[in-house]
Amino acid sequence: MSKPKKEKKRKVRNAKIEKAIIRVLKEDALKSFNYKQIASKLNIKDDHERKLVLNCLQNMARNKKIEETDRGKYRYLHIEHYVTGYVDMTQKGSAYVISDEVEAGDIYITPKNVGHALDGDHVKVLMYAQRKNKKPEGEIVEILERARQEFVGIIEMSQNFGFLVPDNRKMLVDIYIPRESLNGAKHGQKAIARITDWPENASSPFGEITEVLGNPGDHEVEIHSILAEYSLPRDFPAEVEAEATRISEVITAEEIAKRRDFRDVLTFTIDPHDAKDFDDALSLRQLKNGNWEVGIHIADVTHYITPGTHLEEEAVERATSVYLVDRVVPMLPEKLSNKVCSLRPEEEKLTFSAVFEITEEAEVKNQWFGRTVIFSDRRFTYKEAQKVIETGKGDLADEIGLLNNMALKMRKDRMRQGALAFDKIEVKFELDEKANPTGVYFKESKEANHLIEEFMLLANRSVARFIGKGKEDKPSGKTFVYRVHDDPDPEKLMDLSNFVRQFGYSVTVKGHHATSKSINQLLNDVKGKGEANMIETLAIRSMAKAVYSTDNIGHYGLAFDDYTHFTSPIRRYPDMMVHRLLQHYLDGQKSPAKGPYEDLCEHSSERERLATEAERSSVKYMQVKYMEKHVGEEFMGVISGVTEWGVYVELLDSKCEGMIRIRDFKDDYYVFDERNFCIEGENSGKTFQLGDQILIKVKSADLDKKQLDFVPA
Repeated sequence: MSKPKKEKKRKVRNAKIEKAIIRVLKEDALKSFNYKQIASKLNIKDDHERKLVLNCLQNMARNKKIEETDRGKYRYLHIEHYVTGYVDMTQKGSAYVISDEVEAGDIYITPKNVGHALDGDHVKVLMYAQRKNKKPEGEIVEILERARQEFVGIIEMSQNFGFLVPDNRKMLVDIYIPRESLNGAKHGQKAIARITDWPENASSPFGEITEVLGNPGDHEVEIHSILAEYSLPRDFPAEVEAEATRISEVITAEEIAKRRDFRDVLTFTIDPHDAKDFDDALSLRQLKNGNWEVGIHIADVTHYITPGTHLEEEAVERATSVYLVDRVVPMLPEKLSNKVCSLRPEEEKLTFSAVFEITEEAEVKNQWFGRTVIFSDRRFTYKEAQKVIETGKGDLADEIGLLNNMALKMRKDRMRQGALAFDKIEVKFELDEKANPTGVYFKESKEANHLIEEFMLLANRSVARFIGKGKEDKPSGKTFVYRVHDDPDPEKLMDLSNFVRQFGYSVTVKGHHATSKSINQLLNDVKGKGEANMIETLAIRSMAKAVYSTDNIGHYGLAFDDYTHFTSPIRRYPDMMVHRLLQHYLDGQKSPAKGPYEDLCEHSSERERLATEAERSSVKYMQVKYMEKHVGEEFMGVISGVTEWGVYVELLDSKCEGMIRIRDFKDDYYVFDERNFCIEGENSGKTFQLGDQILIKVKSADLDKKQLDFVPA
C-alpha cells in the first residue's frame, strides 16, 4: 500500500477514535478518565489499538479538543461559560451558588471546587456541561467580594500559634492566628478575628484578633458574640451621639403653625408593657355628619434627621432596630428613639399622620396625609387595652370599644379578600437582674394587638395606594418604597400539601384565593394541637419572604395590591424613606430616580434578615441557658423535625427545641424515611414521625453551640 494511502487510512482511523472518545467523555462530562478506562468503555482490548487511544488523547489535549485534568487523566472540554452568584455553604463542605443567571436558581459546587470561598461570598463560577435531569454544577474560580472579613469564635492555642474556631457552623475552616497577632487572647476565650490573608496553598486563612470578648458562658460575652456574628453594632459612634445630643426637644410656635394641629383631639397609644419607643398613636373624634375621624399619628423622625448627617448615615447602615431577648439594639440613639421622637404620654410631639373619615361599619369615606402636632392623653399597654375590650369598663372604654369594632370588621374583610392569618406564638423569657432566665411565657396576639395592627395596615396600605395609583386607578409610575410579598413557590406549596395530608388536613394549591382560604382553614384547624407550631412553621416556610422594593408586585400574605411601611420610622429606615417621598409628592415635586432607592431597599431587606437571624439566635441561646438547670429531667415534647442523623423535639411547656440523635434510640436500629418524614426501626417497624408526642430526658445543654441534646425517656 502506498504511503499516501496508509496516511489517509491512519487519519480516518484516528478521526473515528477521536469521535468515539468525545462521545464517551461527553456521557460523563464531569469525570476524568485514563486511557485504559476509555479503551475499556470503547471495548478495545488490543494493545496496539489501546496505544492508538493514548496517542489520540494526547493529540486531542494538545489541540485543546479535550482537557488533561491530571497527568494521564482526561475530561470533556467544557466551553467556558461563567456566571456570578452568592455562596450558600453546607455543613458537609459542598456549596450552592445562588444565581439569577441560571434557570435552576442555583449551582452545585463539590467540596474540592469551593476553593477559598466562604458562605455569603459573591463569586464567579465556571459552569460545567449539564448532565440530563441533573442540577447544574460548576467550579468557583474567583471571589469577587467577601461577605465578611471578621468572625467570632473560641481561641485554641498550641505552643507558637493559635486558631480561632468560628461559632458559625457554615464557616468550615479555622482561622490561623500567629502568636504576634493574638493581641492578648488566651486559650478558651471568645474573640473576634479578622482574615488578613489566605495563601494559595494554605488550608486555613491567616488572621489577627481584633477584640477579645471574654469567657464563654458569660452572659454579656454571649450576647456580644451574637451581635458580632451578625455584624450588628453594640454602640453608636461618638459623632452620632454628639449630633443626637445637640437636637432640641423644644417645639416652636413657628413649627406648629406649619402643621395641622391635633393637640385638642383625644389621642392615646397602645404598646407592649416594656416599650420605650412609641412610634404610633391613635386619635378619635366624631364629625358633624355622624362619621368618625380616626388619626393614625406616626413619629416625625425625618423632621429631626436630615440627609448628609452622621445620624442619617448611621440609620442607613443599621436600617432596623434589633430586638434580642434581653435588650434592644436601636436604629437611632436613645435621645431620639426613647425621648424626642417617642410619642410619650402628656407631651406635645411632631408627627406625620394619615387621617381617615370612617363610618361605624369601618367604611373609609375620606383620607388626608400630612405633618401634624399631637398631645398624647393616655398610654395603654396591650394588657390594659385588652382588659377594657373584654370588660367594657375603664378609661376610654367607649372609644376603644368603637375602634375595636371597626378593626374587627376590617380584619374580617381582609380575610375574606384572601389575607393569611398567621398568629404564631412568640416565646418570651422572664429574666432576673442578671439576665438569667427564670421562666418562659408565650406572647399571643389578642384583640388589642389586632386593633393596632388593623389601623397600621390601613395607614400603610392607603399611603402606598395614594402614591402608587394615579388616575383611573392605574400605576402612577412614581418612585416609591413598597413592602412586597411574592406568591408562594408552587413546589413548596405542594410539599406542604403532601405533608399535612398525613395528619388529615389539606391545602389547595390551585388559585390564589382558594390557596389562601385553605391555608387559613389549616391554621385554624391545628390551633391547640400538638402539631400546631410545626405546621405553622412549615406553612410560613412555604411562603416567599417579604422584602422592600421600588417594584410594586403587591403583598400576597396581606392580600393587598399596594402596601408600604409608613408606621415605624423610629425602628425602620424604609419608613423614613416613605415619609420623605410622601412629603416630596405632597409638595408637588417630580418623581426621583429609582436606582438609589432600590439599592437602599435591598440593603434594608438584607439588614432585616440579619436582625431576624440574630433575634432567633438570642432566643436559642436563652432556651439553652434556661434548660441548663433541667439537665436529667423529663419533659413531654413533639417531634418538630426528622433528619438522617436524628429527630428534633420541641418541648410542649417551653417551646425549647433539642435533638435526639439516632444512635440514642437504643431499642432498635432506626433508619431515616425521607418520604414519610419519619425514622423507622429495622426490626420492630416502630416509627417516630413529625408531629408525634414523645417523652424525653434532657441529656446536655451546650451554650457554646447553642444546642440541646435529648434522649428518649
